Amino acid sequence: MQINTSSPQQPSTRAIALVDVNNFYVSCERVFNPKIRNRPVVVLSNNDGCVISRSAEAKALGIAMGAPWFKIRKFIEQENGFVFSSNYALYADMSDRVMSILRRFSPSQEIYSIDESFLDLSGFTHFDLTEYAQKLRQTVLQGTDLPVCVGIGSSKTLAKMANHCAKQQISLNGVCNFNTMTESDVDANLREISVGKVWGIGRGLFKKMNDLEIYTAYDLKCSEAATMRKKFSVVLEKTVRELNGTTCLELEQIRGPHQQILSTRSFGQTVRDLQTLEEAVTLLTTRAGEKLRQRQMFAGCVYVYIRTSPFRDIEQQYENGFNLPLHTPTNSTLRLVEAAFKALRQIYRPGFDYMKAGVSLRELATAQAQQQDMFDTSTTHDKSVRLMQTIDTINQKMGRATIKLASEGVQKHRGMDIKQPWRMKQEMMSPRYTTSWDELLEVD
Repeated sequence: MQINTSSPQQPSTRAIALVDVNNFYVSCERVFNPKIRNRPVVVLSNNDGCVISRSAEAKALGIAMGAPWFKIRKFIEQENGFVFSSNYALYADMSDRVMSILRRFSPSQEIYSIDESFLDLSGFTHFDLTEYAQKLRQTVLQGTDLPVCVGIGSSKTLAKMANHCAKQQISLNGVCNFNTMTESDVDANLREISVGKVWGIGRGLFKKMNDLEIYTAYDLKCSEAATMRKKFSVVLEKTVRELNGTTCLELEQIRGPHQQILSTRSFGQTVRDLQTLEEAVTLLTTRAGEKLRQRQMFAGCVYVYIRTSPFRDIEQQYENGFNLPLHTPTNSTLRLVEAAFKALRQIYRPGFDYMKAGVSLRELATAQAQQQDMFDTSTTHDKSVRLMQTIDTINQKMGRATIKLASEGVQKHRGMDIKQPWRMKQEMMSPRYTTSWDELLEVD
């Protein structure tokens, strides 16, 4: 649709930008593999289960998000498409590079997800924000070769909607600035967006919105905020107010305090013995511990769960979890793994084929807020802190798992591969170009 900006609104005093990498996982693969550009490309979930990222060409072929790989495999091959297993190490590193570049464009940033970031551009009155956003796009593209779209609005929710328009409308060249549009133009855009695309409206709410004859973002904007609060929640009331341009969600407010850090994995093959489960739980706890230290927090409780495949006969199914409080909150991987093993041994039952495990770190607190042990006079804590800092530093510089706990097991011994059935199936994974010395890009 054509946008008339001949009579723009007065510039809003609030300007929030949402920057989103287009088809992030696919775009990361294309950075290092130019031959897959302009071709149908999909990236698969854990264990190569289903589609979680699609190129524009794959979308045009009608490949749906979440489509099982075994159902579309022949179709992709017939269309000369490409498929990749999830390469999380590569994606995380590319995300860090993008977010680092975005920090140059605003002193206030909220990293909302691996490929999305909010920037507060309020007060940048000496800039044309549309041009500023284009410069941002060009800088990210030059620094990472990743394409991004930018949506700007007077609230986070409007920024989300503007970002949606930036992706859908080619004429906008990747930037949609609601703050420079007339209210009627903004409303025209909101009429084109399904209410299911509005931030916070999930599948359950989508049907309830339709039952109330609310079909578009504009319909939701025109609803009574107080009524939405009474019928649903204060969150939905804030959404309505934000669609009307009232800021209700400050940067980082939407996430609130971290209640837990969760790390889960579906296994490539079923697992029966306790030692193999302990290897998997070690990895999951290690990943959770890394995130805990990155947030400078401590866990007061470790929860572990295991389960078999839900598709087996009922007598072959088993799932259980155990919550183990810690005597003193910690962010030491050594102590967290020790606690996770105790919890695992409480719930492990021999004779079952386990298909998934998970570790959750709970009762999170900052160093200032954590409860100390008045009887602990040892120097163990200080030594543990220094050890974790050293391990994290080495792994950040030399690649993840350069140093790891022995209880995670090994993948190679004396040059030979060791089968670890709990490792994910990643039969079509690209090299970890940016995080592994052995997998650096080679140029002929």
